[in-house]
Amino acid sequence: MKIGLIGAGRLGICLALLLERAGYEVLVSDIRSSYVTDLQNKVISTNEPYVEDLLSCSKNLNATTDNLKVIQECDIIYTLVATPSNEDGSYNVDSVWKVVEDFKKLRCDRKSLVVGCTTNPGDCDEFQKSLSDYGVDVYYNPEFIAQGSIIKDLKSADMVLIGGEGKHRSELENIYYNIQGPKKQPYIHFMSTKAAELTKIAVNCYLTTKISYANMIGEVMTLSNMSDEIDIVLQSIGSDSRIGNKYLNYGFGFGGPCFPRDNRAFSSYAESVGVEFNIGRTTDNFNEHHAEFLKNYYIKKNPDKSVPFLFRYISYKNGSDILTESQQFRLCKDLLTAGYTVYIKDIPDVISQVSSSLYDEFYDKVIFVDDNTETPSGIIVIDLL
Repeated sequence: MKIGLIGAGRLGICLALLLERAGYEVLVSDIRSSYVTDLQNKVISTNEPYVEDLLSCSKNLNATTDNLKVIQECDIIYTLVATPSNEDGSYNVDSVWKVVEDFKKLRCDRKSLVVGCTTNPGDCDEFQKSLSDYGVDVYYNPEFIAQGSIIKDLKSADMVLIGGEGKHRSELENIYYNIQGPKKQPYIHFMSTKAAELTKIAVNCYLTTKISYANMIGEVMTLSNMSDEIDIVLQSIGSDSRIGNKYLNYGFGFGGPCFPRDNRAFSSYAESVGVEFNIGRTTDNFNEHHAEFLKNYYIKKNPDKSVPFLFRYISYKNGSDILTESQQFRLCKDLLTAGYTVYIKDIPDVISQVSSSLYDEFYDKVIFVDDNTETPSGIIVIDLL
């Protein structure tokens, strides 16, 4: 069986490489012609672990800029194109519709379109309606991954959602067993596409709520002069099997390219069906408040600006090069704006993204360092998770 993939970005190329490694012949397409050339030459550069090694030893992965070639030659076609957020928090699925229109340019009997990018509940039903006369089955099959550990997360997924009915449903199930190997047996849940779309954003909404809950506990304890016991209190709460310790740490609010957007998308959908007061919106508002709380906390800790601050990283996640909605970077800029000197240590790909703009705005108040740099005595290290 030949598998296609339209949209070979960070997640797409990882999935494609694991499919190839599992024994499938894979053809990917992407709009970036230079990137496609690099894929063909097996020379892409990325901070995502294992990708370069898997690409260099791949034998049955090819790339093109032609979506129609992928659709024509493959039996199952995944799409992982970008779905940016609209102003109301919902997802803009115009790029997916372009893929749907590409399918309609061909007679695609016995083809399956697997939507892996995040969409709004009900979108895949509309894709299916549009393709019902063209011999195409539409599935929704999102991935639960974190940037910086995509390969690892795909190979060890706890849960797999497969939304939709059709001729390739059992093969989609087999794909996960082939990717993960015989030792890992993920929980695979079959449901309607709309239910799967809702489940995807609802899962992340729950995680953002848990993060916000832990941060709320931390704020209460800080204001109660018990900040030295925040960790033990949260560990105690998490030891209850009904709660668990994952995502139950005091620190920065949630950020990155997934959690904030999924949280807002869930809120937007809930409001669209009449649930005006929903946890997602409250969590998003608290996350905004918590950023202000941390700024005020550190300003109060160093009111006369006598010592600088040190950030060990400013990306949304240590080791990542992604600054999207990074709460660490937000605090860094807040402290610089307040007139503090800030030392920043991070990977080169992060420094290259921010150095010019920070120098232009804050001049000598921002200092980039590495492990060999000597920092001033008494420097305040921002050591939150």
